Amino acid sequence: MVKKSKQQMLNSNVNKKKGGLLQGVLLWTLVPLLSTTMVLLIIAYVADINIFDVNEWNPSLPFVSKLVDEEEKLDAFLFEERVVSLQAEIQEKEAQLVKLEKALSKADEEKKVLLVDQKALLAEIDELKMAKEDQKRDLSEIISTFEKMSAKSVAPIISKMNDEEAIEILSSLKPDVLAPILEKLSAEDAARYTSLLTK
Repeated sequence: MVKKSKQQMLNSNVNKKKGGLLQGVLLWTLVPLLSTTMVLLIIAYVADINIFDVNEWNPSLPFVSKLVDEEEKLDAFLFEERVVSLQAEIQEKEAQLVKLEKALSKADEEKKVLLVDQKALLAEIDELKMAKEDQKRDLSEIISTFEKMSAKSVAPIISKMNDEEAIEILSSLKPDVLAPILEKLSAEDAARYTSLLTK
């Protein structure tokens, strides 16, 4: 039993030595390396140097200058792409602006034409109103003249007029003046005018 316990002790010592060797390597290499890295990071922080920004590194270092050149090329390429897309957008907006200006000038021209047409129509309306007023005045003068005339004198005049004029005059006459005029007209004309007056 003593032999077994000695054997076990030897095995555990060997295991301890193996584990101790690995621990020693880690302690003697990693700890100083981590400590140095930490000190360098603190110095860089105090000196306000961003070690993660490649542009702040010394460009004379070969791998840094290559990274900086590639980054600058990428930035230049992206900038050129952006410029090209913005120029295309500007051209598109200018084309839209030209179209809108043409549409606006066309609308202005149409507005001017419509204003001229409106003025012409208003002038024509005024002329028609004046003509209508003159016609009413003339009609009222004719009616007052017919009312003063004898029925025997008015009947032949009415029969010579076209139906529209005759009806317009006859409808404006007072009933006591109209009746004697219809009596003096031929039976045919009297029937026709009476029929037209009732419509």
